Amino acid sequence: MTTAETTPTWTCDDCGTVVEGADMDAFVAAVTDHARNDHQWPFPDVAIRNFAYASQRADGPKERLAEIGAVEVHRVEGSRVDDWLAFFDRDAFPDNFAWASCYCSEPHCLDPSAEDGPGRTWEENRSTMVELFNDGRCHGYLAYVDGKPAGWVNASLRSEYALYRRGDGADPADTDVAGISCFVIAPPYRGHKLAGRLLDRVLEDAPARGIRFVEAYPFTAEVRERAMADFRGHLAMYETRGFAEVERRERDLVVRRPIP
Repeated sequence: MTTAETTPTWTCDDCGTVVEGADMDAFVAAVTDHARNDHQWPFPDVAIRNFAYASQRADGPKERLAEIGAVEVHRVEGSRVDDWLAFFDRDAFPDNFAWASCYCSEPHCLDPSAEDGPGRTWEENRSTMVELFNDGRCHGYLAYVDGKPAGWVNASLRSEYALYRRGDGADPADTDVAGISCFVIAPPYRGHKLAGRLLDRVLEDAPARGIRFVEAYPFTAEVRERAMADFRGHLAMYETRGFAEVERRERDLVVRRPIP
């Protein structure tokens, strides 16, 4: 992670150019200029600035572990919000700076019916999620491996998602459905079935939450392959746990399981 004693530096994967700046402001400006002038990245400036900041912040390990230790799953509340922040600040996306600015805020904030705005900074997304946790409006779990946060699932009420909320008259009602909006697994722990452990905990806790249904939105195989995006979970993982398809859309499926 960049400190006051180090020079912010990033090596472009596209061309190998080393971009640096005397301080963070200069560095972010230099990355933005490089992306615009040398590569014509088709992203708004705020997204490029978010990428530049993440290149200095997300410094967790990237090598996958062949074996992992003991796994525990805990709800994110109280002091565990700090663990969640540390996970997203540094460990969740050291191999994908482009995704490191979301902090899982997109399903809560991205309204598909609204016009495109100027975009959100990573600081805004981070603070939004802290507010949602503190207000009890975001419900999710961290998987810990040997006491270290290693994976996350967002299982908030569908009523708390701008992206998945159905609105008045929906059947089942938004307040009766927990939506699995995304999984995030840190690189060392991928391929060790942590997503399944997290999903099992969501299902286990659902009755105590008063949830009537748990719902998920896995991408179609075509979208998953094209975007290399698995963060909504594989369809097979849901099917083996009793989820059934209730709707097929252009980019994803809606699968649902009733809670006895």
